[in-house]
Amino acid sequence: MLQSSIMSRLLSLLVLVATCFASASLADYGPEKLSDPRLEARAVALQRSFRCLVCQSQSLDESNAPLAGDLRRLIRARIAEGESDGEITQFLVSRYGNVILMKPPLEPGTYALWFGPFLILVAGGGIAALVIARARARVGRSN
Repeated sequence: MLQSSIMSRLLSLLVLVATCFASASLADYGPEKLSDPRLEARAVALQRSFRCLVCQSQSLDESNAPLAGDLRRLIRARIAEGESDGEITQFLVSRYGNVILMKPPLEPGTYALWFGPFLILVAGGGIAALVIARARARVGRSN
């Protein structure tokens, strides 16, 4: 009887602690919308310059991913605190790297981002030209 009472209390304590952590993890970083239209326009412009880390092909402004929502609230909270666009950008880049930027800077670490698609296109075109040339050669020999 004493053991079940202790177990019941421990279980209740565990549920209470888990509830506290769960509600803390769901807390918002900042507002959904800023009341000042100029600040809100700044927030939207910044959100369009950052890539959603979940979606990769969408900006934070376009994405419905939970992480994008968190980052939108974070940007609005930092704007409300008076941080400049440069400070917010520097914070996010230091935290997530250049991959968060929709237009990453051209530097050795981002050459693959800038030139990779072009090189893949050139390689694919070269392979297609080679296959076509070999097919034509085979057809020419068989006639």
